[in-house]
Formats: sequence, C-alpha cells, structure tokens
Amino acid sequence: MAAKMDSFFVSHGSPMLSIDESIPARGFFKLWKSQVLQTIPRAILVISGHWDTSAPTVNVISGPNDTIYDFYGFPKSMYKLKYPAPGAPELARRVKELLQGAGFGPVKEDKARGLDHGAWVPLMLMYPEANIPVCQLSVQTKKDGTYHYNMGKALAPLRDEGVLVLGSGSATHNLRTMAPDGSPIASWALEFDAWLTESLINGRHEDVNHYEDKAPHGRLAHPWPDHFYPLHVALGAAGEQAKAKLIHNSWTNSSISYSSYRYTTPN
Repeated sequence: MAAKMDSFFVSHGSPMLSIDESIPARGFFKLWKSQVLQTIPRAILVISGHWDTSAPTVNVISGPNDTIYDFYGFPKSMYKLKYPAPGAPELARRVKELLQGAGFGPVKEDKARGLDHGAWVPLMLMYPEANIPVCQLSVQTKKDGTYHYNMGKALAPLRDEGVLVLGSGSATHNLRTMAPDGSPIASWALEFDAWLTESLINGRHEDVNHYEDKAPHGRLAHPWPDHFYPLHVALGAAGEQAKAKLIHNSWTNSSISYSSYRYTTPN
C-alpha cells in the first residue's frame, strides 16, 4: 500500500538554480530527501508556472521525459543538462479522470511535451537519480485562484495513492522589479511574502484564493498569475483543514522570494 503524501509548493526561482551554488535555495532542494520528505513517492505530479494552456492538459509520456530549455541567454552548460525521468502515463490518465469527474473537462493529453524548467530544475536537485515517474499538469492563467484551488481539491485522492503533488512557481514573481544580488529586499515583496505565510499558517485559504484583493501588493507581487497558481493547486490538494508550514525562505535579486510550503492534512 502506498504511503500517503503531503502536498508541497516550492519556489524554483531562476534557472540558474541548476548550476549556481551561491543561490541559497539550492541547499534546501539538495537536502529534500534527507530533511523534508524521507518517503519516496510512487510518482510525482508537477504543476508548473511554465505551462499555461487554455484547457487543463497533462503530458502523457511513455518513455523518458525530454528536458525542455525554456529560457534564453544563460550559460551554455545549462543547455547540456538532462533530466530523463520516466513519464507517468497512468498517473496522467488518473489526473484526467479526476479532473473531468469534478467538472474540469475536457482535459487534453499532450503526448510530446517533456519537462519544463519549472519541473526539472528543482527535481534534479531533489531527486537527482531521475528514477521517479513524473507527469506535468498545466495552469490556466485566464482562470482565478479559486479555480486552481478547486482543481487541487479534485486531485486530493492522488495523495492516498503515493503521488507527490508538487506545485512549482514563485512566492513573488515580478521580473521587472529585479535588482542585483546584494540589494536590499524590496519592502513590498517582504510585506506580500509575510502576508502569504501568515495566511497559509492560519488557514485563510479564501484570502489566498483572492490574493489580488486581500494581499498587500498582490498585483505587484504577481502581475501575471502563472507562477502563483501552482500554490493554489497544491493547497487545494491538501484540503480545507490543511496545516501549512513554511519549509524554506530566502531571496535573490531584491524581490524574488523562494518561500516554500508543506501542506499536511490532519488524520
């Protein structure tokens, strides 16, 4: 019988996380198996901020996942990195079944797309052996936080099936406000980040779902919601009684938060 899994949201930050030892969050990801989640999942479902589609879509890959280099102007060594984790076609179809059963259909299948850097960059540090099957689910940026939270609720049974539901995005994501490392952290970013952590810890899911109106600087922290909706899916998968824990916090470039959370459902 598979072990029940908590769900997680991680902030993956810059693709440089894959090679840059100076990024503070890199150590957090490398210690994942020893300090965060000792139980090895049967499979991993990644909801990444780097896959936005008009309708929910899963990648249905029978062999190893391709590594997608969806970034530009980075060191050449990064384009040689590979993360050939097995596809998870059975999980993909289970995700499709659950979502369509909850009224999120039609759910589409993509039989060619591999893993974008929102998936493979953190996973190569968390599970470097690349031996756990991985499936991706897209976000829909024309929808809202409540939609993605309810999508997560529909996926809650996966946790009882040994599947790690992993939202991968960014606690703050306004690339236009980035500054050189070493710059003071922007006050608005600190305020939003603190509000998010406090809201999650105190179970104010509705506030998080309506962050644009409830949070200080919500639209400044996320002028586009793609990197925030993975948090909503992972939170919804843990359920209304979920207990949230901040498991990592660090910053780069003045305004990019790496805050990451674990959601545990009380027995």
